[in-house]
Amino acid sequence: MSTMKKIKGFAPVVAAGMLTLAACSTPNMGPAPGPAQMMEKPQVPVAPPAPAPAPVPAAASADRRTSMTATAGRSREALANYAAAPQAYGGTPPQWSLVPEPADKFPEKDANKSVLVSEQPVSTFSVDVDTASYAFVRRMLSDGRMPPLQAVRVEEMVNYFPYRYKVPAKASEPFAVTTEVMPSPWQQGNQLVHIALKGYDITAAARPRANVVLLVDISGSMGPRDRLPLLQQGFRLFAQQLRDDDTVSIVTYANGTAVALEPTSGKNKQKIIDVIDSLHAAGGTAGGDGLQRAYAQAERNFDPKAVNRVILATDGDFNIGITDPKQLEKFIADKRKSGIYLSVFGVGLGNLNDAMIQRLTQSGNGNAAYIDNLLEARKALAQELGSTMFPIANDVKVQVEFNPAQVAAYRLVGYETRMLNRQDFKDDKVDAGDMGAGHNVTAIYEITPAANGAKLLDQLRYAKPGKDKAAAGKGDELCYVKVRYKLPGESVSKQLDHAVLAASARTSLEAVPDDQRFAIAVAAFAQRLRGEQQLADFSYSDIAKLADGARGADPEGYRAEFVKMVRMAESLGAVGATAQR
Repeated sequence: MSTMKKIKGFAPVVAAGMLTLAACSTPNMGPAPGPAQMMEKPQVPVAPPAPAPAPVPAAASADRRTSMTATAGRSREALANYAAAPQAYGGTPPQWSLVPEPADKFPEKDANKSVLVSEQPVSTFSVDVDTASYAFVRRMLSDGRMPPLQAVRVEEMVNYFPYRYKVPAKASEPFAVTTEVMPSPWQQGNQLVHIALKGYDITAAARPRANVVLLVDISGSMGPRDRLPLLQQGFRLFAQQLRDDDTVSIVTYANGTAVALEPTSGKNKQKIIDVIDSLHAAGGTAGGDGLQRAYAQAERNFDPKAVNRVILATDGDFNIGITDPKQLEKFIADKRKSGIYLSVFGVGLGNLNDAMIQRLTQSGNGNAAYIDNLLEARKALAQELGSTMFPIANDVKVQVEFNPAQVAAYRLVGYETRMLNRQDFKDDKVDAGDMGAGHNVTAIYEITPAANGAKLLDQLRYAKPGKDKAAAGKGDELCYVKVRYKLPGESVSKQLDHAVLAASARTSLEAVPDDQRFAIAVAAFAQRLRGEQQLADFSYSDIAKLADGARGADPEGYRAEFVKMVRMAESLGAVGATAQR
């Protein structure tokens, strides 16, 4: 039985405990016994503990059930004690403050599996510059809880960090492609192929003018401090970054929609901030109607020489107007053709509709971030405004062809929601992710060298001799990386090619540059959080050690924070394991 099934199977136990506690409560319970009275009560016999759960795969066991297991265990024990000796509680059942099960929604995709090069030598995917998953995982761990499996997207965890990858050599190429090959730290005999794209950066003075529509969810669910109030703080920082020639509009939605601010010059920062500060939360969530109005506002003020963008800030809870995800996707996809970009900032915990946010951004030349604190708001809306706001390449696709003479099998780590068909690579009508100024994109393949391929499967009896041989003169190549992209405003793709030589492989992980090693540590952490079997023998302690040794220059402290997150996950896993004994 899989880990996920076991966790789901455990939920009814918790729910039953909650219902039983609620049922045992009465409005006229009388005063609870004081400390002296409790001291006089006989010791309560403890009911036999519940049977231990069946074993599960190592990487997905204690890590996963931490807080839920401990809470449920205490609830069951208290109920058993009360049933055995109710007089010890003065006739009053134990009172607990129980948090309802979160209703957050995430895209459901299984992790990529290993693929035999002899059967499928080509892998194709769209780039992803979103960072929402990392901030959400940080929020959960900071609250002392392990994140849901589906909330962890490896590529978003890895791409959260700035890296000092090679920059483009020519201004005519929006990004540079570099590769590193190294031993896998979690699977002896395997190798990792690290592929990096680094976009060129632009200064505030050199960037194009911005025409921005802030679409702000002010429905009742946005009332808590970690939602609308936090966004208001972030948008104040955003307003301070505006140039005088930028324009900003503000559209709000709740039960209905309204234009809170008509197009206003960036020189009127205080006016923009005053409108931001005046927003308050109440009512339903007409998100679909809000999107329609925001795009209409952007179209009315469209400037072909500017970057035209809608920035949606929401918990994703659409329940009025257009609510059908497919209709919303079609609407956003149609608007994408008009040259208007989309950014989505998710907030909140408990009813975050991340699945909806992902569908919107993937349909509309968009990017997504999750704002869990003011520092993250500063990162997304001030420090990294260039990469968030200003695209340098559209529809960026990566295709990797593996050489069967060198590689027996490969596995793309992450990008499950971004996979493309082989024929999509050269089809300019197929949408893909965009890259902003200064963006980093990292992709990691785990490969099994051809020399170790015999352990994967038996040789085919009827295979043609030499079928797995590379073409003449290409036997020294491990794989071939191709990247297609469109420059903003253009409809025909350009292509960059990069051959990865087998001789370029590092013989030890220690010889790999800090940035690449750190990215590998983040990818390992994300896989471990997802309970992937490949990481069964690579512990949180191993991951923390790898990351700590690759921190390098860390001016903002992001990498140091990451090491602390790994240690927190390790501690939560230990607590969960103890709670089950």
